[in-house]
Amino acid sequence: MDNKIVLVILAILLPPVSAFLKVGTDKNFFINIILTLIGFVPGVIHALWLIFR
Repeated sequence: MDNKIVLVILAILLPPVSAFLKVGTDKNFFINIILTLIGFVPGVIHALWLIFR
């Protein structure tokens, strides 16, 4: 539970870092980087989706 709290805080501040900690260098990590570069909010939404799925 404590790990999820840290990941949520990181997802809001630095979405690719939380995606990396959750899935490693999976395709979802690179998708998150692209979404964050396109717009910050889509990166945050994708990172939160990765955490709570």
